[in-house]
Amino acid sequence: MTAVFVHGVPETAAIWDRLRGELNCESVTLALPGFGTARPDGFGATMDEYAAWLATELTSIGGSIDLVGHDWGGILTARIAATKRVPLRSWVSDSAAAITPDFVWGDLQRGWQTPGDGEAFWAVLLADRPQAAGLLAAVGVPDGDSLAMAEALNQTMVDAILDLYRSAVAIGSDWGHSTLAANNGLVLVGGADPLGDVERSRAVAATLGAEFETIDGAGHWWPLERATEGARALEGFWARCN
Repeated sequence: MTAVFVHGVPETAAIWDRLRGELNCESVTLALPGFGTARPDGFGATMDEYAAWLATELTSIGGSIDLVGHDWGGILTARIAATKRVPLRSWVSDSAAAITPDFVWGDLQRGWQTPGDGEAFWAVLLADRPQAAGLLAAVGVPDGDSLAMAEALNQTMVDAILDLYRSAVAIGSDWGHSTLAANNGLVLVGGADPLGDVERSRAVAATLGAEFETIDGAGHWWPLERATEGARALEGFWARCN
């Protein structure tokens, strides 16, 4: 099997380094276009384009894949799994709740989706990396990682973030029909995630026919703050998969 890890926003594939170091299996990371990588010419950075990109990457890897996604990577993972777009041995997501019909974004994300407001928000952070690090720390990024994450921000990433979120204003109605049972799934969330909803995630897991597990006391960025516990949860789940 190959464990494939997909990051979220505003992150790079480096968010998985600590956790992957705790695993006893082969693993690879995929970097979303525009996030620490170039944005291909003509790539609109919409949610549908990212889903298509991920499907293509997974098909290229082939074989027996255990797909793991965090944040937007988790949304894309749930989309791939629910629609059975690519054969997977298993899937793990901490953001599967976004593909439910009644999903609504929070105030922060709705601000990014508003022309002008989103550009202004990110312009301030691009101009002041310590302030960006402080904001990331305030929503749970460990202090030792918040500055590195802030320093990885650039205009290419910001443009991709804005395009992605603005394509996903109606994600609940657009992707919320994806309720097909997806075998060998796990919804794994931080029990103290300020950006998530544990009970909604539990209900989504049941709808998708997936297992559900929390990392007690962990926040949104559990791959950074609780890498060892996250790795053990993944390995335990994979051992139960057919």
